[in-house]
Amino acid sequence: MSQEFIISLAQQAVFVVLLTSAPLVGIALIAGLIVSIFQATTSIQEATLAFVPKIVATLLALVIFGPWMLSHLQEFTSNILSNLYKFIG
Repeated sequence: MSQEFIISLAQQAVFVVLLTSAPLVGIALIAGLIVSIFQATTSIQEATLAFVPKIVATLLALVIFGPWMLSHLQEFTSNILSNLYKFIG
């Protein structure tokens, strides 16, 4: 097991994590921005108002993007398992 192989595997893992988490983080960011603009314009400073829409938006994004995320994770896992002989030998 060479150093280049381990670095390549770590790079692929980080890329898969960033790729699969990007839709959820992006949707939560957009929902938070919309709620912040709404709170600033209406002068409503309720703390729970910021959390509930982000949670709902994130859950909806998980339902929508979940199969896509799962397929990427399955592809990465099957790629690791198919190259398992490189780890052992």
